[in-house]
Amino acid sequence: MKYGIAIFPSKKVQDEANSYRKRYDPHYALIPPHITLKEPFEADEQKLESEIVPELENIAKGITPFNVEITKVSSFSPVTNTIYLKINPTEPIIKLNEKLRDGTLPDNQEYSFVPHITIAQKLSDEEFSDVYGSLSMDSFNIVDKVDRFQLLYQLENGAWSVYETFRFGDQ
Repeated sequence: MKYGIAIFPSKKVQDEANSYRKRYDPHYALIPPHITLKEPFEADEQKLESEIVPELENIAKGITPFNVEITKVSSFSPVTNTIYLKINPTEPIIKLNEKLRDGTLPDNQEYSFVPHITIAQKLSDEEFSDVYGSLSMDSFNIVDKVDRFQLLYQLENGAWSVYETFRFGDQ
């Protein structure tokens, strides 16, 4: 089965992201707005329960809740026509990503870690140019507290669902 690890931000941040995703993200119905911490990976149920979940519990215990800041939109152009809310890459979120690449978890990270929340993807070149041009003029001043991450699994229809939530520290 395919699994992934992500942070779901607060409702306020999700509402902001969804105001764009409804129009510009074909994955809108498959997963709520999120910060991908670990790219999707394959694992069987036995390995998941015996190795991966205990490792994620240990990682979460060693993390102190932290804030993420969103100040603008950015894009992955010219690689893809994806537009996202840029998460300032602070030390806590970078360290969390690094911990999720160590140990028994597969290190399948294809690109450098860029913390973000996708708000538009799979746009034509013209649509990308229009939408990005408009959104890049907007500024955001959003600070959101993060105190957990989720292990997700992918359903047959492509949608993602939470398998387990891992709270930071000894909460």
